[in-house]
Amino acid sequence: MNVWSKLITALRGGANELGESIIDTQALRILDQEVRDASEELKNSKDSLAELMARQKVAEEKCTTLNNQIAEYEDYTVQALQADNETLAKELAEKIADLETRLQTERSAQQGYAENVNSLRNAIKQAERNIKRLKHQVDTVRATENVQRAQAAVAQRHSGTDSRLRTAMDSLERIKEKQELKAAQFTAAQQLAEETSESSLHSRLEEAGIIPDGQHSDAVLARIRSRLTPQIGSDG
Repeated sequence: MNVWSKLITALRGGANELGESIIDTQALRILDQEVRDASEELKNSKDSLAELMARQKVAEEKCTTLNNQIAEYEDYTVQALQADNETLAKELAEKIADLETRLQTERSAQQGYAENVNSLRNAIKQAERNIKRLKHQVDTVRATENVQRAQAAVAQRHSGTDSRLRTAMDSLERIKEKQELKAAQFTAAQQLAEETSESSLHSRLEEAGIIPDGQHSDAVLARIRSRLTPQIGSDG
């Protein structure tokens, strides 16, 4: 296979995938339309069934009427024969024959209507079951799609929430570090202030002569010498 053939095959594959993707996206809409079309056809079938049943009823009524007429003219024929009126009896017999021909035609029509009614009624029942099953499948698919869409939204939101939580935790750590740094700065400043205050107070005490200053070695030596003086005198 040359490069162009491979390219054409790839393009055809991509077109098929695009077509399938479009069909999948519109699947529920297509199914809904199929249900509506089937329901409309079912309605038309029911209208046809009603018409056939009406024609069957009319044919049955005609058969009943013809049977009554045949019975009536047979009585007339019997009466004509009893009256030795062969001519009238023959006319009546011809009338009966015509009525029986019409009766046979109507019976055939009535039987045909009955068969068609029975066949169409069964077809309608099957169509109703199919439509009911199709509606159930559509409802199931729609419910499943809604659940999966909700799951996808939850998963996406959870993923975004995790990302936001991580960002928030990082921000929180930075805030805590800044707070700890500020707290340490405050402590150091306070300590420095206290040390500065103590040093200043010590200096003022030294200047006032209340406490000896830092140069008190002579005083220390004199104190020690004063301790030794009595011992030197007692040795003498």
